[in-house]
Amino acid sequence: MATAGKVIRCRAAVAWAPGKPLSVEEVEVAPPKAGEVRIKLVTTGICQTDEHLLQGCFPNTEFPVIPGHEGAGIVESIGEGVTSVKPGDKVIPLCHPQCGECSFCRNPETNYCQRSHFSGPQNLLPDKTSRFTCKGKQINHFLWVSTFAEYSVVPEYAVAKIDAAAPLDKVCLFGCGFSTGYGAAINTAKVKAGSTCAIFGLGGVGLSVVMGCKAAGAARIIAVDINKDKFAKAKELGATDCINPRDFKKPIQEVITEMTGQGVDYSFEAIGHADTMITALASCNMNTGVCVMIGVTDSEISINPTLLLTGRTWKGTMFGGWKPRDSIPKLISSYLEKKFNSDLLITHTLPFAKVNEGFELLRAGKSIRSILLF
Repeated sequence: MATAGKVIRCRAAVAWAPGKPLSVEEVEVAPPKAGEVRIKLVTTGICQTDEHLLQGCFPNTEFPVIPGHEGAGIVESIGEGVTSVKPGDKVIPLCHPQCGECSFCRNPETNYCQRSHFSGPQNLLPDKTSRFTCKGKQINHFLWVSTFAEYSVVPEYAVAKIDAAAPLDKVCLFGCGFSTGYGAAINTAKVKAGSTCAIFGLGGVGLSVVMGCKAAGAARIIAVDINKDKFAKAKELGATDCINPRDFKKPIQEVITEMTGQGVDYSFEAIGHADTMITALASCNMNTGVCVMIGVTDSEISINPTLLLTGRTWKGTMFGGWKPRDSIPKLISSYLEKKFNSDLLITHTLPFAKVNEGFELLRAGKSIRSILLF
């Protein structure tokens, strides 16, 4: 492309300080260095994790920063040594990398990568420099991908090439929300046919868990949220029961135990609150029950060990257990084959300039997924 090797000036939503609205600015995006890919973003979703970042609750992040981690776009140019993608390819930038070299990437039983943000900050690219500047000031990256920019530079091992037929304004969800929730049920919990499940939190991730549980053949899927407006969508996607903890005087784990006789076989926490993590654990049966933590919290949790003593399993999931560069292209192929309909999670489509309106919808509980179009 004509822009290859040149600095590109484009729009980006910059978070200058925590707790402040995003500011749409003109930024400069430097060309990719060796092992890097510059992507022209076409669309991006707004995820609760971005809201955590804006409120200053995301670890290892420095302001000013360009948020966003659920994007889809087209490769504009590549740096020296890049072989897995070429200019013109449709891609998903990956907030969870797959370097293919670390001991975890080489282990077929895990999808964790030691280059993940849990192992080190990703506010700068691996060479400890930024590709973004604005008003003469360095702007930080977010999870290396920063999809709230018309162009972004990412490491090659944080890019997945996808089918050219994929509609980018739909499959951007596979960059985080859908993949994380659906995989939590399919890969992490390994939900069995005929089982019972409870999902706490009916945002984009929680509803994707509902879809995963249905796909796995769960017989009963209990959706839990304090926002009753989410219930219709949950039932459309496969929930058999919807309950609001505020409708009961007793703890919701007791309600779920009474509903099922002994607690569910699988429970999922997709909110990121310490108290609901404990509640989700207590909601699964005390012997073979499996509780999966999906939501992110910076709070410490204190539990009664007897919750685990009788045999419950409590585990976390990262990106739904998918090895992203290997699995996301296959998952999108399944989407194109209409094996599931993740489009149902998209409730709003907005022009990029209305990014702050998208966050207002999220905070008000009026959206599942808002998609921004550049």
